[in-house]
Amino acid sequence: MNQIVPIQDLNSLNTLSSAGSNAAQSPSGLPFQSLFEDAVNNVKQTDASLNTEVYKMTTGQSDNLHDIYIASQKASLSVDLLVQMRNKVLDSYNEIMRMSV
Repeated sequence: MNQIVPIQDLNSLNTLSSAGSNAAQSPSGLPFQSLFEDAVNNVKQTDASLNTEVYKMTTGQSDNLHDIYIASQKASLSVDLLVQMRNKVLDSYNEIMRMSV
């Protein structure tokens, strides 16, 4: 049986707010780039976790179906977040392109 682990700190929110203030100072766009890369890496990690749980279940190493369900939901949510980030970026880009100079 897996041990219960504490919920991770929300320090990432503090880094997000500081990244937003740095974005105004630096026009290079690196804070957004790192946020997007983190989201992509999160999708990769949750997908790998899901694949590991499915492998354990199919090979008989685990009989916890709920672990697969939890990993599946995490993977689904991380993909949804990435898609929403992409949609917001495209909407912002289209709005900027419609502006008259």
